[in-house]
Amino acid sequence: MKKLLLVMLATILFVACKDQPQRYFETSHEIDILKSGIKAYEDQDWTAWRANFADTAKIHHNTIKGLSPEDNMTNLQNMVVNFASYGFQDKGSFSEMVIDKDAETWVNYWGIWNGVVMESGEKVTVPVHLTARFIDSKIVEEYVYYDSAPILKALEAAKKLSEAEAPIEEAEIENAEMAKE
Repeated sequence: MKKLLLVMLATILFVACKDQPQRYFETSHEIDILKSGIKAYEDQDWTAWRANFADTAKIHHNTIKGLSPEDNMTNLQNMVVNFASYGFQDKGSFSEMVIDKDAETWVNYWGIWNGVVMESGEKVTVPVHLTARFIDSKIVEEYVYYDSAPILKALEAAKKLSEAEAPIEEAEIENAEMAKE
């Protein structure tokens, strides 16, 4: 009876200690691809940025509706044109790859985005979370979450500043022309 009990305990222990496949990674080819896409975004190398996505990829920036890589690229280009400089800081960024219960490969990125508004010089800092699903080394789905309010507020303030300065410049030109007469 003792032997049977020991055999049963050994079997339970053996089954309980069975190696599970690794599901979390701090380094991977997919993480490198995601980081190269972030670098391409910072460098405005849109060809390199686009190369990371599958043709059918859907990208979600703070929305449920997914955009094509081309439409999302246009949105990014239209936003960054307003910034004298922008990018993610190295300190405080973190990446991991996860193979989920459905055997899907996801890369998560947490970082801090900084930008300087061209018109006003105002600095904007926003924490960002990005998660991307990969198939065959291409992003097929991407979700990006951040608080867009500080960015929109800074751009709106710069727009108001620009509009407020324009009439002054026109008035100065009119005054200068009148002075000549």
